[in-house]
Amino acid sequence: MAKKNTTLLDINKRAATAAEKEAATDMVKGSKAMAFRKINYVMLLIGVAAIITGFLLMVGDSSTTEAYNADIFSARRTKVAPMVCLAGFLFMIVAILYHKKTAKAADCTPKDAEA
Repeated sequence: MAKKNTTLLDINKRAATAAEKEAATDMVKGSKAMAFRKINYVMLLIGVAAIITGFLLMVGDSSTTEAYNADIFSARRTKVAPMVCLAGFLFMIVAILYHKKTAKAADCTPKDAEA
């Protein structure tokens, strides 16, 4: 009985060391890989362009003490421009979190399950 426990412990130890080695090689491989891909940078630039567009939509003449400008309360400046900026910021969050699945990760089903 003790012999079976010893072999199970040995198997667990070997599996643990193999997993540690695999994790170490993944860390080394991962350090060479870039966090962002080209698509992430393109999406970030689209988000920045949307934010800049939103701020440009807010620009305009202001009211002074001599003259009142009713255009400061226009729908473009109070509703459209902030929504465009918000959409740009949200799109940038999506661009940062976006990660395209590779074919290797998508095909991770065991071959025994197919049969």
